Amino acid sequence: MERPRPAGRGTPGSLVAGALLWAALALPALTADRLGLNEPRPLWLQLAGLGVLAAAVALCRRQPLASFALTAGLSLVTAPALFTVSYGPALGTFALLLGLRADRARPAAAAFAAVGVAGTARIVLVGVDPAPEWLVMTGTLLFGCVFPWLGGRYWRQSRALTEAGWQRAARLEDEQRHAEERARLRERARIAQDMHDSLGHELSLIALRAAALQVAPDLAGHHRAAAADLRAAAADATDRLHRIIGVLREDDEPVPLAPAGESVEALVARAAESGLPVRWESPDAAPAPEPGGVAERLMHRVVREALTNAARHAPGAPVVVAVTGQAHGTTVTVTNGRATEESTPSSGGSGLLGLRAAVTAVGGEFRAGPHGEGFRVRAYVPAQQTAVAVPRTPAAPFALARRRVVLGLGAAAGAGVVLVGAAFGWYAYTETHSVLDPGAYAQLRPGTPYDEVARVLPDRSVADPPAERAPAPPKGADCRYYRSSGELLVSVDHFRLCFDQEGRLVAKDVVPRAGLSGEGREEYEEFAR
Repeated sequence: MERPRPAGRGTPGSLVAGALLWAALALPALTADRLGLNEPRPLWLQLAGLGVLAAAVALCRRQPLASFALTAGLSLVTAPALFTVSYGPALGTFALLLGLRADRARPAAAAFAAVGVAGTARIVLVGVDPAPEWLVMTGTLLFGCVFPWLGGRYWRQSRALTEAGWQRAARLEDEQRHAEERARLRERARIAQDMHDSLGHELSLIALRAAALQVAPDLAGHHRAAAADLRAAAADATDRLHRIIGVLREDDEPVPLAPAGESVEALVARAAESGLPVRWESPDAAPAPEPGGVAERLMHRVVREALTNAARHAPGAPVVVAVTGQAHGTTVTVTNGRATEESTPSSGGSGLLGLRAAVTAVGGEFRAGPHGEGFRVRAYVPAQQTAVAVPRTPAAPFALARRRVVLGLGAAAGAGVVLVGAAFGWYAYTETHSVLDPGAYAQLRPGTPYDEVARVLPDRSVADPPAERAPAPPKGADCRYYRSSGELLVSVDHFRLCFDQEGRLVAKDVVPRAGLSGEGREEYEEFAR
């Protein structure tokens, strides 16, 4: 089934999709300020943000990394902590598209690192409360950028593997058809080989019987001529059978034939009854090959082919069939002497080549060649077929890819949890160890030496003081800020203590928490006094 083609670049479909994407991402940017989810921004800044989103949407197909970089820069300009309701959805969307459309992972990792460094620098320079803002920035970078990017890469791998799966299925179908065709060819070759070897052997035995009949002393002349013609016809039939059926044989892929219901010794006895001067020798009493096994089938085939060749090419020559059995295999030797009668001319066959391939295929040895005045065929067949190592089936590529993505997600989540946990722990430690008890603050009086004041002061002072909400400090004074409460992740009141150059307390002020009105501030200061 043909898969649909994706819309091309610049087509009406891609333009409509880009416009819809921009509208979906621009909606939070337009409504967040009006709903009070963001600090109010001027109109020109909102329009500039919409323009940046439009540019990011236009580049997201060809340059997904540039689209993400534009959105991340816009988020950092809007909020040092990177997270904003206006551009948070756009940041996660372009991170997802970056993982879906970018081939390489290193540029994306470098972009994430650059965003983290830039966000940290901006928080240090212009951040109001660096620790909480850095925590928010880190969490946004991990869970709003890295996780969507990994999800996009997982999606991309899933699509690629699905397409590869369809291609593999089509290739397997082709291979299956080819395998079926090869199986039909092998079956045809097996049948042809069986016909050639079996019928050729039987025709050779018929020729032997005709030759014995031809030389019978009590046979009339015309019968003797008929026996000669029968012998010649059997020899010609054997040659024609070889030429016609031999073209179907596959010597490089031999198929062992099932024995014709007889053992090797019975085969030799039947050939001797047909007039072939053959003798059976079995010098030892070693166990015979397993009936119906590979060794017995191959030995039967070797002996049958050797007897056929001896009857055709060396008529009248004595033949000796010797079988030697060992614990690890069996050796069969067929030796014939010099021909005593005139042989019928015939073309060379491929039977010995097929035997060599069949024997060596199971780890055996095969030799055939002249021996003295005759010819000898020797084959060694091991007791068991040589085991062929089966290659391991590799794990499914989709499972491997899914495992890599899950490991990546787990590593990112683990790193994020450790990093955020460590940062939050440090933030909690510094904030809770910079708390000045309001009662102790109320007992402090201007002019008190620092050594006496230090007895009630906490271990640390506030590292990120709300100086913008505090009154102007005395000239030349060293001012320190302390928290009035150990509450975390919320704005609390701060105490400011200012000391002169001689170390005396010259001023004490209460810096109200964010959002506290002037009237509430005066009431709190009156209470603190």
